[in-house]
Amino acid sequence: MKATFEDLKGKKILVTGATRGIGRAIAESLAEQGAHIIFNFREGKEEVAKEMGEHLKSLGATEATAVMFDVTQTEQIKAAMDNFQKEHGVVEGLVNNAGISRDQLVLRMKEEDVAATLDTNLKGAIMVAQTLSRGFLKAENASVVNISSIVGLMGNAGQIAYAASKAGMIGLTKSLAKELGAKNVRCNAICPGFIDTDMTDALKEDTKDSYLSGIPMKRFGTTQEVANLVNFLLSNASSYITGESIKIDGGLYI
Repeated sequence: MKATFEDLKGKKILVTGATRGIGRAIAESLAEQGAHIIFNFREGKEEVAKEMGEHLKSLGATEATAVMFDVTQTEQIKAAMDNFQKEHGVVEGLVNNAGISRDQLVLRMKEEDVAATLDTNLKGAIMVAQTLSRGFLKAENASVVNISSIVGLMGNAGQIAYAASKAGMIGLTKSLAKELGAKNVRCNAICPGFIDTDMTDALKEDTKDSYLSGIPMKRFGTTQEVANLVNFLLSNASSYITGESIKIDGGLYI
């Protein structure tokens, strides 16, 4: 079941990491709401970006604009988004979804993997939000949704850097909500648990069974269920919700 949020139609929303997994489902769902979707791509991925844009427009997006930047490259972010806003006006919504995971036990962690994880998942989210923040002040109902993780709340063995980056996104969420709330800019985080993606599809059956045993609802979530929550938080239906970290995990972390 999908709810329709009329105020999302035509709303300019940037979704980072939108070409696969949860990010793609979010972008597709927003397209069905009629939003103007902005999504980033890396240099050399122009063909992928073109196909993605055409796909989103076929789903109903008012417009789909691909912008070239890597979330770890602040100057690229600023140049791309400044150019976009000069042409199209201010961005009114942000989904900080781009992320990587380089899992390893603490005894075997490599410094470069820690740095890459923090730079992409946390620093990238901060700098994208910072770049767009001045424009948010001019928007009528700006909303930011940070895609954290259940492991940012509960931790997980073998995921120290990833868990730390996702916990950091919760701190970012609360701080941004406090800074910009008086200007009617909201910021919330969602914390997905185990969601059906290519990554979970690749798990061995006994591993899946082990994970499922800890989930009261006895199933993995879907990317559409995550997208539904994002739509709600970007819309005016959640107009008095800010600074929250909402779990979507089937009861895994109660």
